[in-house]
Amino acid sequence: MKSLTSRIVLRTLALFVILATSLPSAFPRQTSVKSSSHVKPGIDVLRDRGFDILKGKRVGLITNPTGISSDLEQTVDILHDAPGVRLVALFGPEHGVRGDVEGGKEVNGFNDSRTGLPVYSLYGRTRKPTKDMLRGIDVLVYDIQDIGVRSYTYISTLGLAMEAAAENNVKFVVLDRPNPLTGTRVEGPMLNLKYKSFIGAYQIPYVYGMTAGELAEMINMEGWLQNGVKCNLVVVPMEGWKRAMWWDETGLVWVPTSPHIPHATTPMFYVMTGLLGELGTANQGVGYTLPFELVGASWVDGEKLAEYLNLQRIGGVQFRPLSYRPFYFDTAGSRFLGVQIHVTERDNLDMTGVQVSVLDALQRLFPHKDIFDRAKPERTESFDKAAGSSELRKALLSRKPVKEILKTMSDDCSTFKAKREKYLLYE
Repeated sequence: MKSLTSRIVLRTLALFVILATSLPSAFPRQTSVKSSSHVKPGIDVLRDRGFDILKGKRVGLITNPTGISSDLEQTVDILHDAPGVRLVALFGPEHGVRGDVEGGKEVNGFNDSRTGLPVYSLYGRTRKPTKDMLRGIDVLVYDIQDIGVRSYTYISTLGLAMEAAAENNVKFVVLDRPNPLTGTRVEGPMLNLKYKSFIGAYQIPYVYGMTAGELAEMINMEGWLQNGVKCNLVVVPMEGWKRAMWWDETGLVWVPTSPHIPHATTPMFYVMTGLLGELGTANQGVGYTLPFELVGASWVDGEKLAEYLNLQRIGGVQFRPLSYRPFYFDTAGSRFLGVQIHVTERDNLDMTGVQVSVLDALQRLFPHKDIFDRAKPERTESFDKAAGSSELRKALLSRKPVKEILKTMSDDCSTFKAKREKYLLYE
């Protein structure tokens, strides 16, 4: 006969299971490797093919902690141990090969402790592989998980590395990976080439709806590399990935792509509040436990902001007032009032609608704390570069209706959508 304590424990566990399985959720935080879908990223496919395109070659690898197989083995180790493949150098993007460097901070070169290989920084003195770095390399391999947003710098590194490969007669291989925002969403402002920068290198929308492999094909064939050069590009495609898949439907485990993208869901929130973070006049959760999921400042009335935003009936989200204190960065210890963004229907989510509506709401509700006028000149410049032009900022300053702003963006995306079609590798 079970003891009273045992019966209480069992009943408690049973109740927990019932509650856990019945609570509604727009998306899970993390997924298990086991899933009804089994997407094979490019590194898995290459391994299954016996590393055919790398056999007998001296290989350089551009990667970071996200470069892993579906069974969580690092691409560095896979290629280092691959028969017939000679891995001779590693290259690290922003945040470094180990992913532990703060955004915007220079990354230094070093020797990898496990393999002894030289690690060259592509986010330090140079952001493009030099001739000396590529000396003795036959093939340059790119294996980095991206988030599908133009202002995220990995695709800028991708293009510069392709350019260097073309100039130095080095084959370039992209090991493809899923887009966590799905491959169907194309939205947000387009880049005006006058605002080209490392956080906006190509004339694509803020959310471009392509994998790294697809985008590499487009960059190469559209002549977007400097002087119109083309590299000898090979994309190793995934197996099992469909364009409409969200990350938790792939069966793959998410590895943080940078310190403030901890979950597979964070890219959605990055689209919804990332531009606000460029200004530095309000907080978007960075410095707290919910990066990009919050909007707050000491001068915000959270109740008022939540009520206003909920009345806009933006697809797929609800806003809840809250107060919070960031734990780190220059805002540490400050008490912020604001809202938390809750995704309720991700398939109906209007990410750009949230982004523009939040910026508009802060302008309209708290004009005495104008988020643009109070921004430092360099932060305003950063906002425009991330947005792709000054048009969004000017439209918000002139109090142009949100619907008009979003319609202009949608119209601008139409040409890109048609152009991108021929580069899509997946259904």
